[in-house]
Order: sequence, then C-alpha cells, then structure tokens
Amino acid sequence: MATSAETLKTQAEKHTAAGSQAFKEAVDKSLTALNEINAHSKQNLEAVVASTTAATKGAETLGAQAIAYSKKAVEDGVAAARSLGAARSVQEVIELQTTYAKSALETYLAELNKASETVAASVKESLTPLNARVTAAVEKFQAAR
Repeated sequence: MATSAETLKTQAEKHTAAGSQAFKEAVDKSLTALNEINAHSKQNLEAVVASTTAATKGAETLGAQAIAYSKKAVEDGVAAARSLGAARSVQEVIELQTTYAKSALETYLAELNKASETVAASVKESLTPLNARVTAAVEKFQAAR
C-alpha cells in the first residue's frame, strides 16, 4: 500500500508539474500575442497621426494658395478697372476688356490645375502611412496561414 501511495503521489506531482508548465506556456503565448497586438495598434495610431498631419499640411497649403490667388485676382480686377476708366475709345475698352478676360481665365485655369495638383499630392501623402499599415497587416495574416 505504501508503494501505491508513493506511485500515486509521484503521478500527481508529474501531472501537477505538467499542468503548471502548460499553464505557464499558455500565459507566455498570450502575453506575447498581447504585446504584438499592442505594438501593431501603436503603429496603426502612428500611421493615423502621420496621415492626419499630411492632410492638415495639404489643407494649409491649399488655403494659402486660395488666399494668394484671391488677392491677386482682386488686384488684377482693380488694375483692369483703372485701365478701362482711362480708355479713350470704345475700341480700346473692348480690347482691354478682352485682354483682361483672357488673362483672368488663363490665371483661373492655372490656379485650378495648381490646386488639383496640391490636392492629389496631399491625398497621396495622407494615404501612404495608412497603405503601409494595411500592407503590413495583409503580410502578417498571409504569414500566419
């Protein structure tokens, strides 16, 4: 009976040790996974901040361009009005008005192209950090398969 009790005790100790080891390994795996998730979340947040910063910079640039264009358009309009006021004939008025209209349209189209380029560059810069995070996530999921 003493040997049976000793055998039972030995078996219980082996199972307890194995259970403790399995529990420790599971906890270690869980902590490792949690650390990876935290690192991934931190990188995602950093990407969102970088994206927002790029979008804000683009909006500021676009606003500055719009203000500069508006100021120039008003100055050009005032100069054109003065020229029209100083015109000596109807023919001169028509020529000045035509020249001003053509110049104003060309300037507007150039400004529109410039604004389009600024918006496109801003969108590209804003999406770059987010695209990098999506790519990293896809690669991680593919590697896990």
